[in-house]
Amino acid sequence: MGKFVVTTRKNGEFQFVLKASNGQVILTSQGYKTKVSCMNGIESVKKNSQDAAKFDKKIASNGKPFFNLMATNGQVIGSSQMYASDATCKQGIESVRNNAPEAPVVEVEE
Repeated sequence: MGKFVVTTRKNGEFQFVLKASNGQVILTSQGYKTKVSCMNGIESVKKNSQDAAKFDKKIASNGKPFFNLMATNGQVIGSSQMYASDATCKQGIESVRNNAPEAPVVEVEE
């Protein structure tokens, strides 16, 4: 099973990543000013990841596909890595959909 890992950035903001069961990061959040906001972001991922329409596939300037997971209000909740192909990008979306709902939250001190 995957897990959400919460860390604190050097600037004091909180951030989370969603890791697949193999440890690979499949979604990275923005920075949040408070831990409560970060935890709310995780809950938003758990909920919105189950709606295929919330995944916005994009092509980066280097031509590689990636995706953003969008909240109901249209804000980006998290972004994926760059993928080598459209097929692997789709696999990344499926990994988020499969891992997010039941993933535990782990806080890491850095």
